[in-house]
Amino acid sequence: LVEGEKEIGNKIYSKLNNLSKSQDEFSDSTLIFLTINTTKNKEKMSIDTSGKTTEYKITITADVNIKNYLTNKSMLIQTFKSSSLYKMQTQYSDTVKMESRTVEELIQKIYQDILIVLSEKISK
Repeated sequence: LVEGEKEIGNKIYSKLNNLSKSQDEFSDSTLIFLTINTTKNKEKMSIDTSGKTTEYKITITADVNIKNYLTNKSMLIQTFKSSSLYKMQTQYSDTVKMESRTVEELIQKIYQDILIVLSEKISK
């Protein structure tokens, strides 16, 4: 289940789902129910002398809840948060690309953080 910023949540879900498909060959696989609630916040960080924004900070937050599908027991309930700055470019289209690239990097970072926490929980 994906809530909040659906595009971001769907990208994180897709990465996790693709990983789980590649792990299907292992017999000890556990069916899970995954809920991701994501938010994206963009705030001005720097302004030049003319009052024009020169730098933004983007923060992505993902509340992740993973439950065992059969037992309904929670395996992971955690909030993952990642931020990054990007500078305004001279061309608007370049600024849009920079923002998009920054969001993709943050999605990848949150995905990796989820994997790290999950692997720690599973290995215990």
